[in-house]
Amino acid sequence: MSPPPASPISRYPVPPIEGLPDDLRARILEVQAKSGFVPNVFLAFSHRPDEFRAFFAYHDALMLRAPSGPNGLSKGEKEMIVVATSGANHCLYCVVAHGAILRIYEKNPLLADQVAINHRKAQITPRQMAMLDFAMKVCTDSAALGEADFAALRMHGFTDEDAWDIGAITALFGLSNRMANLTSMQPNPEFYLMGRVPKAKG
Repeated sequence: MSPPPASPISRYPVPPIEGLPDDLRARILEVQAKSGFVPNVFLAFSHRPDEFRAFFAYHDALMLRAPSGPNGLSKGEKEMIVVATSGANHCLYCVVAHGAILRIYEKNPLLADQVAINHRKAQITPRQMAMLDFAMKVCTDSAALGEADFAALRMHGFTDEDAWDIGAITALFGLSNRMANLTSMQPNPEFYLMGRVPKAKG
């Protein structure tokens, strides 16, 4: 009996890589060379090249920028924000994909699942707990943010610029979560096991 056909990665058409504008094609091939596969978000968003460019420009500005100070957000902490808030938004793609990245950055195979389900039960530092408390409020009740929320971050060494980063990452991935759910974007199978099992020593 033949296996069932592979599920589409998006309910919208995904153009072939070779037919994309040069800059999108170059970005996708660069990611493929680095990762060994093309994350489906790049393929799904290529349905609208101008929006692809806008989304990834903001993504890179937030996620690839160096910390704003000595106590700024690490790469792993940025991914914690993505995973926790994507869990709250029930985004399969972002929880699975960014959970894999979080496991790799933090070298912890358990952390992503904990953070995605209930960050207050996760094995994280008090500082990271405060960071995720703030992110979750931005995610679920941003209208209620007040000075006390910023003060709680400052108690753990975060600056107001760090608060901006936490909020902006939450907001960007709020958009990403909703687009992933709109398009029924499917995570790549490769993401599920990344960072869970130590690599065999050669």
